[in-house]
Amino acid sequence: MEITQEQYEKIADSLPRQRGNITIDNLTMLNAMLHVLELGYKWREIPSIFGNWHSIYTRMSRWSKNSVLDRIFARLQHEQILHVNTAAFSLDSTVIKVHPDGTGALDLLHK
Repeated sequence: MEITQEQYEKIADSLPRQRGNITIDNLTMLNAMLHVLELGYKWREIPSIFGNWHSIYTRMSRWSKNSVLDRIFARLQHEQILHVNTAAFSLDSTVIKVHPDGTGALDLLHK
């Protein structure tokens, strides 16, 4: 999954303007994030062609907190560049607590 320059130009106005000493442009940043999403890499494992993994992670985190990622993915879907389901569900059975009544156990205290 990679966005081309032509596709990027359709959504460029949804991205924050780059200021200061930036070594990773927004197109490379988007492609790095999509690469991680598609292949399930850990941030530290991202190929060096995208740049420093920590810089990518830091910007992605900032974009996430400022709702930039929501805006980007909505725009990518609206422009029919990508079709991404942004909902995720996760269960960890070590933290799910169920009342004894919910497990079908007999309630010996109230009988």
